[in-house]
Amino acid sequence: MSKELPAALAQNPDLDRWLCFDEHETLTLRTGKVELGQGIKTALAMICAEELDLDLSRIRVQSGDTEVCPNEFMTAGSMSVEGSGSAIRQVSAEARHYLMRLAADLLNAPFDELVIENGHVRHPSTNRSTTYWELMAGRRFDLQASGEISPKSADTHQLVGTRVQRIDLYAKFTGQPVFIQDQNFPRMVHGRILRPPGYLHTLQSLAADTIRAMPGVLSVLVDGSFAGVVAETEMQVIAARNKMQALANWSRNGLLPKPEDIHDFLTSHVSVSLPVVDGMPVEEPVPAIIQTEAAAVRLAATYTKPFHMHGAIGPSAAVAEWREGKLKLWSHSQGPMVVRGAIAQVLKMRPEDIHVMHVENAGCYGHNGADDAALDACMLAQSVPDRPVLLKWSREDEHAWEPYGPAMVLKLQADLDGNGNITAWNHDTYSNTHMGRPIPFGSVSNFIAAWHKAEPMPKPEARPGMALHGGMHRNSDPYYTLPRKRIIKHLVQEAPIRTSSTRGLGAYGNVFAIESFMDELAHTAGLDPVEFRLQHLQDQRAIDVVKTSMDAALKARRRNRADAKANDKRAAYGHGMAFARYKNSKCYVAVCVDLMVNTETSEIKLIHAVIAADAGQVIDPDGLSNQLEGGFIQSASWTLKEQVNFDENGITSRDWETYPILTFPEIPTVDVILLDHPEEPSLGSGEATQGPTSAAIANAVFDATGLRLRDIPFTPDKLVSAALKSR
Repeated sequence: MSKELPAALAQNPDLDRWLCFDEHETLTLRTGKVELGQGIKTALAMICAEELDLDLSRIRVQSGDTEVCPNEFMTAGSMSVEGSGSAIRQVSAEARHYLMRLAADLLNAPFDELVIENGHVRHPSTNRSTTYWELMAGRRFDLQASGEISPKSADTHQLVGTRVQRIDLYAKFTGQPVFIQDQNFPRMVHGRILRPPGYLHTLQSLAADTIRAMPGVLSVLVDGSFAGVVAETEMQVIAARNKMQALANWSRNGLLPKPEDIHDFLTSHVSVSLPVVDGMPVEEPVPAIIQTEAAAVRLAATYTKPFHMHGAIGPSAAVAEWREGKLKLWSHSQGPMVVRGAIAQVLKMRPEDIHVMHVENAGCYGHNGADDAALDACMLAQSVPDRPVLLKWSREDEHAWEPYGPAMVLKLQADLDGNGNITAWNHDTYSNTHMGRPIPFGSVSNFIAAWHKAEPMPKPEARPGMALHGGMHRNSDPYYTLPRKRIIKHLVQEAPIRTSSTRGLGAYGNVFAIESFMDELAHTAGLDPVEFRLQHLQDQRAIDVVKTSMDAALKARRRNRADAKANDKRAAYGHGMAFARYKNSKCYVAVCVDLMVNTETSEIKLIHAVIAADAGQVIDPDGLSNQLEGGFIQSASWTLKEQVNFDENGITSRDWETYPILTFPEIPTVDVILLDHPEEPSLGSGEATQGPTSAAIANAVFDATGLRLRDIPFTPDKLVSAALKSR
């Protein structure tokens, strides 16, 4: 009996779209998901190799090519192993079954007596054999996935769940040109864009002829407020771009809101308010705050986060070539198929006349400048036909023009009964849109260049996302068992600066608020914060990660505290924990943090962290651990240091001095404990530690100092201010 196909496979059922046996006894595995540094190529190759009984060394992974790879839309939402992985498992199982049938016929042997070793099919009784490559002989499968073949059971797996060397690292360690900035094509030229000084500036004049006369300059493109230059060498194009900046005249049309008022701005400029029921927004009236009569404890608190940037170490870039009315584009976009359609609309082309190929850049989770750089490169390439144009953003371009993670205000209120049970829960989230990617919108666009053209395509109006745990309401519905909940999302359509999705979307702010508030409720009621959480959890897998993290943290804490106290007498030490299940359906994570607060400088120093995670069946333990640990470090950086600053004229965070991030000496030791469930589906994990990390740090600071920090980032000034208010 056939079963329902995984969604990605149902949309791309042709086996040849996924698998191609090559002439050198290797297999090319194709996927629409792309490598962002998360190790997805290795995990998907492991799944394929497991089902086909191949050594991992025989697998070549091709991803994000719009002409040959399956259309899987976007690499986002921690969905790659769940989505593409389940599709590849089924594709590989069906391919294996087909090849075994061919071998049975060729070897004149019973199907169930054949054995496979690294792509070699053998009949032990006769010792006759063949290989996958001999069976295919360069042919296509010409098969559609049926769902009638079951993949291997988890108890037979030999490769999945083991530790392997990532398949993409050798080339990087040996300095091969794997990143987008390293690309080098015959007759390649170089491009740069001159952006306005700020969002509200318009280009009035530019002495383009002066720029065209500079050495090596091939083209100067001015289209409204969009200005770019192409030159033979990188040094020549940088000189030309700098000259453009000196010669350009701009006018400013208005002022941005004052940044210190941003959280008041969000709560006073609400456009749309919707209740969230079981993680899903509903178009119903917003109910009043719910309360319990004669509550033993009633507590309310407001939490805030600022605008955050992705802060990709490598600025965005792209290569484009315009030839005979068609475009080739090499991009680190997270959605090659999607960005192809969006670019086609701006350039008034057919999508099929644009061939997009994914090339890696420094890892970035969320919508940074990659898509904008892709359109920039395409527009410049049209001005120099038949010459590949390598377009690079500068550090200032990346910091000042990427779409930021939105600021958020989170207002919580809850009641407890005399036994410490939550009887009423209220959660209001205020934010700008977290969904600002360029997708084919029609007459509107989310590309910077499209806004700046002489005939501009305006921005689309922000609309409330209605998807399950999407956008700003992601993880606003707590995973705890609560009898009465009121959860509201408040979309502010008017945004002072450009926003879109950063890692975790609204989950970072929502979980920070929920898990900080759970801690506050426990302390107010005189209860142990961990036991208080366990009291409100019913899912045994959630309970297990909480207990596992605490057990490991307690063992490490005795050692770390003793070492730290011996070295520094000016410190207050604290520990905190937080839990969440990402999207309430993905990876379970509990994070425990040990830290110290310098009593003289009010600086927070992380000492040690424990992450316990249940991601269902673990495919690549190293890859999963890296994702969880990397998410912790990025979230810790957001929580302790990061904030996009701007004034009435524009963005002022334009480099690493004005937008500091966590440095290597500031990173704590981290233990990752994986609770493997081979019998369960794999669960998305790439964004699972973002929210719990921020709350665990806040709770640890409270444990150390008695001061409750609710306003991210937790800078020394914030701690001093909290201390003054507490007096």
